[in-house]
Amino acid sequence: MKVFSSRDIGIDLGTSRVLIYARGKGIVLSEPSVVAIDLKGGKILAVGAEASKMLGRTPGNIVALRPLQDGVISDYELTEKMIRYFLKKAISSRLGRKPRVVVCVPSGVTEVEKRAVIDACYEAGARRTFLIEEPIAAAIGAGIDIGRPHGNMIVDIGGGTMDIAVISLGGPVISEFIKIAGDALDQAIIRYMRRRYNLLIGDRTAEQMKINIGSAYPEKEDVNMEVTGRNLVSGLPNTITISRREMTEALEEPLETIADTVHSVLEKTPPELTSDISLNGIVMTGGGSLLHGLDKFLEERLRIDVNVAQDALSCVAIGTGKALDNIDAYAEIPVFDYRRG
Repeated sequence: MKVFSSRDIGIDLGTSRVLIYARGKGIVLSEPSVVAIDLKGGKILAVGAEASKMLGRTPGNIVALRPLQDGVISDYELTEKMIRYFLKKAISSRLGRKPRVVVCVPSGVTEVEKRAVIDACYEAGARRTFLIEEPIAAAIGAGIDIGRPHGNMIVDIGGGTMDIAVISLGGPVISEFIKIAGDALDQAIIRYMRRRYNLLIGDRTAEQMKINIGSAYPEKEDVNMEVTGRNLVSGLPNTITISRREMTEALEEPLETIADTVHSVLEKTPPELTSDISLNGIVMTGGGSLLHGLDKFLEERLRIDVNVAQDALSCVAIGTGKALDNIDAYAEIPVFDYRRG
């Protein structure tokens, strides 16, 4: 039996945010996956929340970057340093012993990408690393009993990726992984503002619009928001008022892709499991699932009940923590146990 100490942790290594779960304490860290560096000397100036404040606001010699793209490592060195920073922040250095960690990864990652995560954690100070697929962790975190011979469908919408899986007897029967998620919704809003109003806005503004007035489903009561950007014709700052109904139009294309992908997975699901899903509904997790009206939009398209998990934003991190607490109980699910060398 593997015995884990209170120093061992679970990590949700997301494209837009990193969450760390400490055994016996719950979630102890939640910060943006951003690193700010000085291009002249290569020195890291800030990590996490402080670096996120610099996005789009840095001078020429400083750049704020996301070292993870589409759920995988795009800059190994920055990722290693970011993980090291978060580990030190989340765990007291006085305990001395290096932690063992469980890290979630998207279901579609390659063995090379898995190895990159393992190596980055090792270089950051992890003694041993376990990997768990994101939809499995999300399902566990959402409170689903994945060990039963019963079909459950989980749709995890993060910042860079969306993972869909039908789970039975502790593992994925069928799964799909696409790079259309929260960031793609932001980019759709940016394109809409440019096309409709000749207004250039940044990623942070688009994200705030998505959170405040974004909607996947038309509502009777409209909500408005003032948005400031640069007019592409005059080159001057301009402020306009945008409605929630307009956001539904702006998000139409990526939302259709999301619905079509879920539909495709349902079409490939064995009939017995489809019957279970029809009875119990689909569970959504991840920050992207909190988009206003997304559950109604999918229900209308799929004709199946869609439920947003409680604490959807933290489900994956909580799931890694539960896997950490009960690693033997989840030994049959796709948890990969690697040793350095």
